[in-house]
Amino acid sequence: MVDLPKKKVGIVSCSGEELAEGTVTRLAALKVLEQLRPADTVTICLPLFLAGGEGDRAFAKFYPTIAVDGCELRCAARATEMYSSKPAASVMVRELVAENNLGQLEGRRRLNPAGLRAVNVTAERMAALVDELLGKHWDRREGAFVESQADSAVSLGDAEETEKVATCACGSGIPIQEVEIEGQVVTLIALPLIFEQFRQSRKPPSGTTARELLDTVKLYNPVPEGADEQYKTVLMREYAAFSEKEAAQ
Repeated sequence: MVDLPKKKVGIVSCSGEELAEGTVTRLAALKVLEQLRPADTVTICLPLFLAGGEGDRAFAKFYPTIAVDGCELRCAARATEMYSSKPAASVMVRELVAENNLGQLEGRRRLNPAGLRAVNVTAERMAALVDELLGKHWDRREGAFVESQADSAVSLGDAEETEKVATCACGSGIPIQEVEIEGQVVTLIALPLIFEQFRQSRKPPSGTTARELLDTVKLYNPVPEGADEQYKTVLMREYAAFSEKEAAQ
């Protein structure tokens, strides 16, 4: 069982600046992060995410995310799904404006009254989704909800967080490690923590540990069908190197 940070919900918002709806997404996301649900959410920077930010992409693979978009292009939702996994929930400002008869949104730097109302409506919808997501069990391996309310194989830290500031997914504390498997570089989420947990349990870097190590890695990372043996070989090699390095310190 690997100890990880408290489960949170990632908020990834549209970064379009040519539409008032884009401004609404950013202000609504900020309101959720700083005022409505500061202890339960982190921000995912969309430009950094697209540029290959490992921390943001790791978080979006590991925890549920809410994509909030301004228009029908749904850039935030599409980018999250393309580079990580499908968002657990999506919000689109134009749909909310129509549903609530908020009127015509105007202004990019300074929103009109309809735009300010849209910020509040969007933020409230996102906050409700955060509550819903945290009330269900999110299967990190499948990237989907499961019906069971039982505890997962991952033990999450439950320390209270009271500081009301927006935090970033890149500082979420989820470690990753790159390994080479048959000439291809693969990023494995939580691998350093898994190695440390196995080392503390005095599990030897030998064949008897390989299956258990692979099964644990699969809890957090997709492993292609038929690649178990290749993964086991690489994992045992990396675990042996990790154990040797720790023993020398």
